[in-house]
Amino acid sequence: MENLKNKILSFTHVDAAEIDYLFQFYRKIRLKKGETLIRPGEEAHSFYYLNTGCINYYKIEEGEVRVLEFYTEDVFFADLYAYVLNKPTTSFLQATEDTLVYAIDKADVEHCFRKSHQLERFGRLSMQDAFVRTFTRVERLNNRTNEERYLRLLRKRPELFQRVPQYLIASYLGLTPVGLSKIKKRLVKS
Repeated sequence: MENLKNKILSFTHVDAAEIDYLFQFYRKIRLKKGETLIRPGEEAHSFYYLNTGCINYYKIEEGEVRVLEFYTEDVFFADLYAYVLNKPTTSFLQATEDTLVYAIDKADVEHCFRKSHQLERFGRLSMQDAFVRTFTRVERLNNRTNEERYLRLLRKRPELFQRVPQYLIASYLGLTPVGLSKIKKRLVKS
């Protein structure tokens, strides 16, 4: 839980006693590659911290997998829309490799926020960070060419190409596997 503690402290100062109090509410979840953390129709009542591994956040639309995000080490994540609005999720959170996450239920989060201003500040800042990351992702998809999106992913998150199947990376980039292959071939030739 040292990684989780350091992540919390990267947002704001929180006293050790407050962190210890918060940690009693987290539960450890180990997922094997291919296991699903949450699926459509389930309540999204937990907020997660990804300690090790990789989680694929995706939807099925018109029979096709549409990857929304890959979460890797040292991030907080959830289906934010469903979590914030207390609605059943329409998405999947699935491990693409053996994964360790820590989960905390929304009711426990709210309890901790009422108890501690430091924890409430951390929660606000971490939610803002999650929102900004989501908004930035949408902006990138809408304002960059297919090739620009591919090159940016290759530059910013090269490890994904070793950890995630190419058809999922293609979906994440808004491409078909054939489209991704064409971009790679074109770049090799140039």
